[in-house]
Amino acid sequence: MNDQRVREAVEVMLSEIEEDPTREGLARTPTRVAKAMRFLTSGYDTDIETVVNDAIFTVDYSEMVILKDIDFYSMCEHHLLPFFGKCHVAYLPRGRVIGLSKIPRLVEMFSRRLQVQERLTNQIAETLSEVLDPLGVGVVMEATHLCMSMRGVEKQNSFALTSAMLGGFRNDPRTRMEFLELLTLRGGARTRMSPAVSVVGGDAGGE
Repeated sequence: MNDQRVREAVEVMLSEIEEDPTREGLARTPTRVAKAMRFLTSGYDTDIETVVNDAIFTVDYSEMVILKDIDFYSMCEHHLLPFFGKCHVAYLPRGRVIGLSKIPRLVEMFSRRLQVQERLTNQIAETLSEVLDPLGVGVVMEATHLCMSMRGVEKQNSFALTSAMLGGFRNDPRTRMEFLELLTLRGGARTRMSPAVSVVGGDAGGE
């Protein structure tokens, strides 16, 4: 990212909304915005190999592994406004597990890009599937979108719920139901979900 060009673009935008980019409150705004954008889109500079860092281990374990309530923040690619919420990830190991801290790092890597929630959900699930070759992967994301709450329809209490189910989570209704029911324990997902809710991935996805 070219910080100078970003600063110049912000100055132009401020002028176009009839603000004075030189006044005290805005004089350093272009620099601040450039710094913020570099951080908020830092996922473009991160790769899967660096995040995983060989933290994959052979383990005699084949039961479901779930990591709930992973906070994430991302930017809607349509309006450059934030969307944020919780991500819940599960997988069925096939003799290998990944270090638990790597799952939030994968979520972070894909979140720190311009995104739509449907694609973000898919990317997390597909990456875990490629890295681990598990029996199945399930990802559920719930998010508040500021492009809906502070503009447009202005619905402050709505949130979007997406899921990606691969392998055993897609093919076995009992496995899928177990995952979704476990999310409701200890205040996981905000609503009791049906296994058919907004499934994204495979042949059922879309933006």
